[in-house]
Amino acid sequence: MIKSIFDSYGTPILIGLFIILFILETKFQLRKRVQNKWKRMIVNFIVSIPAFVLLRLLFIPAMIWLAVKNQQWNFGLNYLYDLRTWIKVVVAFVLLDYSNYIWHILLHKLPFMWRFHLVHHTDLDLDITTAFRFHFGEMIGSLFFRGAAVFLIGVSPFAVLIYEIAFEAATQFHHSNTKLPFQFEKILNYLMVTPRMHGIHHSMIKKETDSNYSIIFSFWDRIHKTIRLNISQNKIKTGVPSYADERELTIGSLLKMPFTKIRKWKKIEGINET
Repeated sequence: MIKSIFDSYGTPILIGLFIILFILETKFQLRKRVQNKWKRMIVNFIVSIPAFVLLRLLFIPAMIWLAVKNQQWNFGLNYLYDLRTWIKVVVAFVLLDYSNYIWHILLHKLPFMWRFHLVHHTDLDLDITTAFRFHFGEMIGSLFFRGAAVFLIGVSPFAVLIYEIAFEAATQFHHSNTKLPFQFEKILNYLMVTPRMHGIHHSMIKKETDSNYSIIFSFWDRIHKTIRLNISQNKIKTGVPSYADERELTIGSLLKMPFTKIRKWKKIEGINET
């Protein structure tokens, strides 16, 4: 099933989406860059290699294994009621997205997990390559939380793969530096996380970083009042203040970062962050 759905359909879709967004963000740039585009791309892709390997060889197979066990044991929320298969897929999709909203908050609030998620946030620019800049340790940690979500919700193997493809596609989209027509993006944002919305989450201002945690559906932030909008993208300074020196953000230092002493978040002078 992984080969027939994720490899045969999901991978080409995600590669095609990457190419389209890469072209769009090059022609229609939302935020001004502060680093060399190609140098960053090399750093981000090399850092992402271990996580990509774990995603395909460990994470997805583990999720499918748990989903198969759900079917064998009839365990999980979706096995407590009898409705059409497509309804169960929709329920699983929505609940998986909600669980990832919670997981994203935990990545920021739990000091141990922030060590790994920090690698993602130290990017001083934000574009589609940032969507791949995740430490492999975060991938391992997510296996337990997201695996538990799959098990407790009672997600089918098919729904696992459909959601994972959508998850990866949404991550590419909202990290991209694509400038969409403002009114179009404003309407789209009532349902989905958009580049402007997620750009705020990558701000060096702590109260802005501590907002906009949603992955696919933006309404989780609205429901829990963690949404923050109406901030000019030109005013956003991307990254983490205590890791603002580009010279420190090498491939080796990023891979070692979670295993070093983590610096406290610095306040930016002249800005009230309360």
